[in-house]
Amino acid sequence: MYSDTHFHFHYLIEQFGSQWGASLLGNLAARDCFFALDIGTKHDDLLSRQAAARECLDRIPSEEVRSKAESMLFFSAGIWPDEESIRLRIERVACLGKQIERARADGGAFPGRLVALGECGLDHHWNPSGVDGRSEEGWNEALFKGESEMFMMQLELAKGMLLPVIVHSREAFGGTLSCIDEVGWHRGIIHCYSYGVDEARSFLDRGWYIALGGAVTYTKKRLMEQMEQLIRFIPDDRLLLETDAPYLAPVPCRGQTNTPLLISHTYEFIAKVRGIAVADLCRTVDSNCRELFGIGQ
Repeated sequence: MYSDTHFHFHYLIEQFGSQWGASLLGNLAARDCFFALDIGTKHDDLLSRQAAARECLDRIPSEEVRSKAESMLFFSAGIWPDEESIRLRIERVACLGKQIERARADGGAFPGRLVALGECGLDHHWNPSGVDGRSEEGWNEALFKGESEMFMMQLELAKGMLLPVIVHSREAFGGTLSCIDEVGWHRGIIHCYSYGVDEARSFLDRGWYIALGGAVTYTKKRLMEQMEQLIRFIPDDRLLLETDAPYLAPVPCRGQTNTPLLISHTYEFIAKVRGIAVADLCRTVDSNCRELFGIGQ
């Protein structure tokens, strides 16, 4: 139950340590989590993330629990659109491709567990005091163009490798749609979805899945009706749920460090809005994970 299609396990390990990570994986295994996707953000972080996750698994004393935890854990690799990566996009996307090829060729620490490219995309949310430190000051035409180019380079890479893409799109709907249309690769997830029903229809019509996170649980009161409309609008076969941990903890845990264990609150909220049982929502999400990532088939 309670699959999580987007969390940053390596950030959590850096904050709390490998023994804490082992406990987290054990707890997820204990509640029969089917799918947990550790998301990449840097061109060269895949192998180190896998090594860190392996260390956590090795700390689980029970072989049965360790095996169960390993079976649910999967990985993506991609480049988040930070300024340095945009400027060095040609060499960094090349490096990303080599890491993915290596992981797929020899398996690394987790054979067969690299199932997606991302997260990658466009971010035009300007908040210098936010976790991303993103500021419009200093962004020029070259950076905007380079950001789109880096996104499309990764879309092309995914297309050539037949990998689904984890798309980060914040306050950049038009640009995101333009990039994915130009490349013509429409397989993946619009992660942490933050647009409305009309925009969702555009993505859905092209074949994309939409992932909702903890932010839906603390939508402003005046906007809740539109949020509930969106939650009901997404078809069963295109809906995924995520935490984006350690960020965006859901109500009633807002303000805390988010972890995949808190995703149950998001499942409960969305199940209530859609008028279904939580267990049915879990089965729907698990089925969509199987279909999109080609696992357990």
